[in-house]
Amino acid sequence: MELLVPEFGLVIFQTIAFLLLMFVLAKFAWKPILAAIKEREQSIDEALNKAELAKQEMARLTAQNEELMKTARAERDLMLKEAKTLKDSIVNEAKTQAQTEGAKLIEKAKIEIENQKKAALYELKSQVSSLSIEIAERVLRGQLQDKAKQEDLVANLLKDVELN
Repeated sequence: MELLVPEFGLVIFQTIAFLLLMFVLAKFAWKPILAAIKEREQSIDEALNKAELAKQEMARLTAQNEELMKTARAERDLMLKEAKTLKDSIVNEAKTQAQTEGAKLIEKAKIEIENQKKAALYELKSQVSSLSIEIAERVLRGQLQDKAKQEDLVANLLKDVELN
């Protein structure tokens, strides 16, 4: 049973062919293949380094963005607070001014009412005095038409004057 036993010549031929192939590969192929593998390894390392740098840059930018957002929120809150304070100040100032103007108008109205009252009293006194004079004149005319009454009136007035 000689099934698969190789012949001695075939083994030597294959060994020589294998060694020759190894020599040719070592002489011409191993250096370029190893160089390509090394180059590929370096490009993968560089890509990993760049990815790590990009990751760090993204982390830095994210932190910077968060800080900017925090600053922007703080500025917004400050602006809103200042706007509210300004609004309150303007409203209070307007109220104060309105109260002051109202008080001035009330005082002016009181003065005007007082002046009108004085003018009305003066007018009333003038009319009363005019009416009194007119009534006295009519009474005196009525009394002075008669000569006897005139003499009596003069006598009475002289008595009053002497008594005072």
